[in-house]
Amino acid sequence: MSVSTTVLPLAGVALGSAGSLVGQYLSTRVEVRRTTFEQAKAERSERKEALMEFLAAAQQVEMCLDRRSMGERVEEPEAWDLLHKLWLAKKVPELVCSPGVAQAAHDYTHALDALVRGRAAVEGGSSKRELRFAFMEAARGELGVADGPLRREPPG
Repeated sequence: MSVSTTVLPLAGVALGSAGSLVGQYLSTRVEVRRTTFEQAKAERSERKEALMEFLAAAQQVEMCLDRRSMGERVEEPEAWDLLHKLWLAKKVPELVCSPGVAQAAHDYTHALDALVRGRAAVEGGSSKRELRFAFMEAARGELGVADGPLRREPPG
C-alpha cells in the first residue's frame, strides 16, 4: 500500500470537510446580516407608525385650536376627546422611540393640552410651533433622515 493511496483520500476528506465548514460559516453570516436588517426594518416601521399616529392626534388638536381661533365654537366633549386621543397617542412613542423623541412628544402634547384648556402653552418657554418643530426634528433623527434641520421660514 502506498502513501498516496492513504493520504490523498484523507486529504480529500479534510478539504471537503473544511469546504463544508466554510460554506456553513458564510451562510450563517449572511443569515445573521439578513435577520439584523429585517429586525432593524421592522423596528423603524414600528417607530414610524407610532410617530404618524401621534402626529395625526396632534393635528386634530391643532385643527380644534384653529377652529377656536377663527371664532368657531368647539364643544367641550369634542375637545376632551381629542385631548384624550392625543395623550394616548403620545404614550406609544414613549414605548418604542428614543428618550429624546419621547420627551419632545411630551413637551408638544403638554403645550397643546394647555392651549385647549385656555392656559399659556409653556410659562416663559417655547411656543407651540417651536415645540412642534423640535418634535419633528427629533422624529426625523429617529427615522434616520436628519442630516440637518429643515428651514421652517419661507425663503427670502
